[in-house]
Amino acid sequence: MTTPNQSWSPSYWRPEKHGQAWERVKEALRRDYEQTRNDWSLGGKELNQDLTDTVKQAVGTERIPPPAMPNGTNPKQNWSEVELALRYGFGAHEQYESTLKQWDHALESKLSSEWDESQTGRKFEEVKPFVRKGWDSKQ
Repeated sequence: MTTPNQSWSPSYWRPEKHGQAWERVKEALRRDYEQTRNDWSLGGKELNQDLTDTVKQAVGTERIPPPAMPNGTNPKQNWSEVELALRYGFGAHEQYESTLKQWDHALESKLSSEWDESQTGRKFEEVKPFVRKGWDSKQ
């Protein structure tokens, strides 16, 4: 298999037009690709990236985190701001591991409902990366 020429561009490609747009969406698409590979157990990374994140990042309405950092993660948050979500994920793994063996849509839906009903003052989507990290720490 030959390696494709990565510098090729179609004849209509103009760096000032197409290149700038590509630079804006490239990282969002790379993150989507890594997440898809992770979802399909083909390597990749868990970035909490879904189609909505990819679109928002591509059009510039949502910031793109550093390359290996999952969406929703803010390294500047204090321990007191993330401990509850980490603890919840850890406990949920202990509670549900016999019936919900892996992180999937069914588990995420259950955890989201539980979390949002708890009235912690934060939405599940805000803390999902920390809940997931707590869940994964038991494996």
